[in-house]
Amino acid sequence: MDVELRHLRAFASVARHRSFSRAAEELLITQPALSRTIAQLEGNLSVRLVDRSSRHVELTDTGAEFLLHVERVLATLDQALAVVSHRITLRLGFSWLLPDPWTQETVSRFEEATGATVSLTRTDDPLQALRQRTLDIAVVRGEIDAPRGARTVHLFDEPRIAVCSEHSDLTRFDHLDWTDVQHWTLVVNTVSGTTGPWSWPVDQRPERIIETTNYDEWLETVAAGRGIGIVPEVAQRRSPHPAVRFVPLTNAPASPVSLVHFPDARRTLIRRFLEAAVPVTTRP
Repeated sequence: MDVELRHLRAFASVARHRSFSRAAEELLITQPALSRTIAQLEGNLSVRLVDRSSRHVELTDTGAEFLLHVERVLATLDQALAVVSHRITLRLGFSWLLPDPWTQETVSRFEEATGATVSLTRTDDPLQALRQRTLDIAVVRGEIDAPRGARTVHLFDEPRIAVCSEHSDLTRFDHLDWTDVQHWTLVVNTVSGTTGPWSWPVDQRPERIIETTNYDEWLETVAAGRGIGIVPEVAQRRSPHPAVRFVPLTNAPASPVSLVHFPDARRTLIRRFLEAAVPVTTRP
């Protein structure tokens, strides 16, 4: 008999709600589509399972007996899927300081909806790790050069702030304007930093650049008084350092935060993560 899982779930939902409309809402399909599914099941079994003659949906005697077996089958299947889902891990990569509370809310929604687990992996170059397929999806800040074939989903923008040594002359100012950064030595994280000479027009770029290759090197170089840095404001809350000070930055462009993934990798799992990560009201 050509009976599919969708037939059984549709029948169980109709039987539970005693309503095609409420069952359709639960299954996220149209009522006509649900009616066709039940009719297909009855046709494949050559029996009548649902009595449609009354104002309310009722099961036939055969339908009621069939429901007992269907519920046992679905319960066993759901238990089997739960065992598997708890062993599934989505690898989420980042270079530093995952944004909050977005991360906690997204991971919680995803794990609750799927039963899978999110593995948080810090790496200096998430895009390279994505290319090597050691990550499934990456959180990336700033303007990015995504790997060929990868897809980018913009999440939101973060404001920027200036950071300097506690002994820097910049601490005497109540703010720093974006156009005045060019007059200071700028410390740049070339691998995963969000701000570098590429962030300004050629004629407005800082003349003196010090390059580092990860966040810790960048922070310690700033703390040592080698120059100033520009970073998303989250660093002020999440990455305190006794030897650095934060200075408000005016007229600076926001720093975008995005998710990057390959569309051919673990499609269903990544789709579910994106559903948890991007609220419906903000999706294009």
